[in-house]
Amino acid sequence: MPRLTVKVTPNARQTEILGPVEIANSETALAIKLKAPPVDGKANAALVAFLAKALGVPKSQVTLVRGKTNRVKLLEIEGVTVQQLAALG
Repeated sequence: MPRLTVKVTPNARQTEILGPVEIANSETALAIKLKAPPVDGKANAALVAFLAKALGVPKSQVTLVRGKTNRVKLLEIEGVTVQQLAALG
């Protein structure tokens, strides 16, 4: 199953994809601004919904694997190709 690393900025004016950014040890992540606040899992839920819509898959196929309370998150997305993920950013 393809995995996607994202760096989230909550409380933004609008939800949008900014593009790839370097995070650590030459690793890259997809930078995403989220309108949702980082309370009670709202930002995580908004991230899952946003990525599902952007990739054309149900929300149930987007799983947060790591980073529930961190800005850098790892997600597994079922039913998409690595090329589709790369096209996001």
